[in-house]
Amino acid sequence: MNQEVNTAAIDTQAPAPREGPDLLGVAFLATAGVVTSAWIGGLIWGGVALVIWLIP
Repeated sequence: MNQEVNTAAIDTQAPAPREGPDLLGVAFLATAGVVTSAWIGGLIWGGVALVIWLIP
C-alpha cells in the first residue's frame, strides 16, 4: 500500500503556472492607487481650505 501511495504522489502534476499578467492583482493595485490619490488629494484640499479660512 505504501508503494501505491508513493506512486500516486509522483504521478500527480503540479498546476502549470499562469501565463500573462494577473489581472485581478493589477486591478487591485490600480484601485488602491486611485483611493490613495483621492485620500491625499482630500487632505491637501482640506488643508488649503483650512488655511484660507484661518488667513482671510
